[in-house]
This record gives sequence, C-alpha cells and structure tokens, in this order.
Amino acid sequence: MKILIHDYVGHPFQVQLSRSLAYRDHQVIHAYAGGDLLTPRGNLSLQEDDPANLSFIKIPIDAEYRKHKYNLLRRRDMEIKYGKKLAALLNEKRPDVVISGNTPTEPQLIFQKACQQINVPFISWIQDFYSIAVDKLVRKKLPAVGAFVGHYYKRMDQKIFNSNQHIICITDDFIPILKHFGVHSTPVSVIPNWAPLNEVPMVDKNNAWASEHRLVDKTVLLYSGTLAMKHNPELLLKVARVYKDNDDIRVVVVSEGPGRDWLENHKREENLGNLLLLDFQPFARLPEVLGSADVLMAVLEPDAGLFSVPSKVLTYLCARRPILMAVPGENLASRIVHQYRTGLSVEPMDIEGFCSAARQLIENPGLRAELAGNGRAYAEKNFDIGQITDRFETIINLTVRE
Repeated sequence: MKILIHDYVGHPFQVQLSRSLAYRDHQVIHAYAGGDLLTPRGNLSLQEDDPANLSFIKIPIDAEYRKHKYNLLRRRDMEIKYGKKLAALLNEKRPDVVISGNTPTEPQLIFQKACQQINVPFISWIQDFYSIAVDKLVRKKLPAVGAFVGHYYKRMDQKIFNSNQHIICITDDFIPILKHFGVHSTPVSVIPNWAPLNEVPMVDKNNAWASEHRLVDKTVLLYSGTLAMKHNPELLLKVARVYKDNDDIRVVVVSEGPGRDWLENHKREENLGNLLLLDFQPFARLPEVLGSADVLMAVLEPDAGLFSVPSKVLTYLCARRPILMAVPGENLASRIVHQYRTGLSVEPMDIEGFCSAARQLIENPGLRAELAGNGRAYAEKNFDIGQITDRFETIINLTVRE
C-alpha cells in the first residue's frame, strides 16, 4: 500500500512509525514542514538500513516563519501557503491513504479537501486541539474580536473532524471533546503516544556530551523541548535561583524561543552561572543529553489540561531518569507519573511546590533510582513499536477497504 504520513512537526515517534510500516513492505512517504519551527525533531533523513520504499519529503515553509510565529495574521498566511504545497504533493504522489497530524487547522483543512477531490481516504491523527489553543490565545490578545476568531477556527476543526474516514486520538480524554465538535458517526480509535525505545537508549551520565558541558560531576536538572512563555519558564528560573550558590548543581535548559530568551535575560541580569542555556541539539545526541541529567523536567500551561500531552515526558521515560513536572493534574502525562510512580508532579503555577519537589529529588538518590526504574519499565511495556504498528495497520486496512 502507498501511505502518505504527514507530521507537520517531525516528532521522533511518528518517524519511527513510518519506518516500521515501510519495513512491512508498504511504500511510505513521510512529509514534514521544513524551516525552523522552534521544536525538536526526529531523524528525518534516510539511514543505511532504511528500506528502499521509504522516503522523506521536506515541504518548505516561509523562511520568516520563526520571526512571525507569534503574529497571527502573518502566521496564518504562511500556513495557508504551506497547505497548498501539501495539496500539490498529494496530487503528485497519489497515495492510497493519508494520515496527518500535528498540523495547524487551515493547512489541515486544505489538505483534507485535496484528498476528497481525488478520493484518497484521510485519517486525522489528533495530538491536540489547535482551534481550542487559538481560541484561548486570541481571547487574551484580541478581546474585541477574539471570540469571533476562535469560533472561526473551531468551525474549521469541526469540518475536518466530521469529514475524516477515521480519527486516531492519543487519549480517551479527547473523545468527549470530539463529541462536543459534533463527531458521532466518524470511527474513532485511541492509540496513546509513545517514544522510540530503540532511538533513546539508556546512557550513562559520564558520556561525551556531559563531558563537553562539564556536567559529569554535577547534579543536573534538565529541561529539553519547546519553551514558550505559556510554559511558565519562571519555574525553571526559580530552581536556578534556589541553587545559585551551590556549585554542585546545574539547571540545564535545551530549547529555543521566547521562553528561552526570557531565561537568557534573567541569567544575565542575575548572574546565574548555574543556569546553562543551550540550543536544540542534534537528534543523534539526544540519548547523551538526557543521560547527563539526574532529573528531567517538564512544564505545561494550566489551560492545556486535557487537550495536550507533552511528548517529551514519554521520551524522558525511555532515558531511565526521574521526572519533575508542573502539569495539570488531569493531564494524561501527570496521571502516568502518579499512577506508575515515575516522578513527582505539581500544578503548573505551584512554583514553591516545584522547588520543594526538586529539593526532594536532589537530596534523595534512592528515590531518584526507584522512580527512574519505574519509568523505564513503563516505557518497555507500552512502547513496543511492533504492537503499535499492528494497530495502525489495522486501521489503515479498514479505512482503505471502506
């Protein structure tokens, strides 16, 4: 079968799925957005052992996307142009089925309509609800017209969700939200996200990357991934402030974007030598980056609640490191951490609680080891790519036959 998987962001686990499907003799085209999206990415180039029936296609996005990412009108224009390029790729490749996820609403709608025109089944892979995020943002930024803009995007999402041949969502929590969007007859399957165990092996703290950054003999609390202001970077700053005079402790942030820039300013103003700020690292070095940490940190904005699940937490589990999170209690990632005892989690705005949990982990190596082991055990049990591919393949086969 000829399968086009479009993952706007290019996350590691979607790339792993494409490789796994290709190994099963499907012709797989993995398309993703080129340019700087201010997010970490997976291995999006062909490897020596990749099958010949796998290809990666980078779809150009406006070179100034990063500059205008937070300008709603400019960003919308760039995303519409991207959607048209995506439709052109579809017409050129003519796949048997399309799976598309992590895609802003307007290019997703353009892509879906293009599929309808040539009768290609379309499967939405819902990682979060873009229109809900836009609605919350514009109501804050544009009080006079925000409700209208939010409604506009929600109507588009409603059209997309109700025009799919199948929907894959990452948590049962999304099903009531889909029903709120009027989804009643479209088949919906739940396949939780995962992380590629084979690409995130457990690495000793004494590794080359840790040595390069003089972290081997330090207790390291590390954050890796997207960091916008909505993620409340003050949580990371507060931990750095608490341990400013302790030369044995480092707070490391591997990220780019406005939250990282905000930390840069405070690091300079407050002379925080224990706060190490780095750009996104090559994916091949991710195991070393995570291995250098004693504690891995994640934060999520309060409004995200049920509709966003930080994939970095799943990657952290593979690394066999304890997790320190500031995430809404109802979020799936928080529930995993609590239920399987893989780390400590507090509410997003609980800065003092976050620092207290950090102190607990720093001072208790035994607790760190216990939580880390639980996390890796969870990953080994739930991230089997063979079983995950079976589920996707079943959905693909049913969708194409229909």
